[in-house]
Amino acid sequence: MNNKAIGIFDSGVGGLTVLAEIRKELPEENIIYLGDTKNFPYGNRNQEEIIEFAIQNVEILIEKQVKVIIIACGTATSQALEKVKDDVAYFAQSEG
Repeated sequence: MNNKAIGIFDSGVGGLTVLAEIRKELPEENIIYLGDTKNFPYGNRNQEEIIEFAIQNVEILIEKQVKVIIIACGTATSQALEKVKDDVAYFAQSEG
């Protein structure tokens, strides 16, 4: 079993419902939850800012060596997912 944590981030506390469901379904998993309350709310930000925040959050979770990252923020998902995936893929290639 991979003992690395599952990483979850949201722009605030709304993602705690996602955390609760994951805990219910996967009670043995270690989980790191990052609530970006410093930059909350994302909804009134432009896309460039949202991408920047999402990448920063992903980088923090990567530093924590999580095995998977769940974006529990609808705004970050809709505005930054493709850019985050590109950056993570680039990071993974440069690390390998």
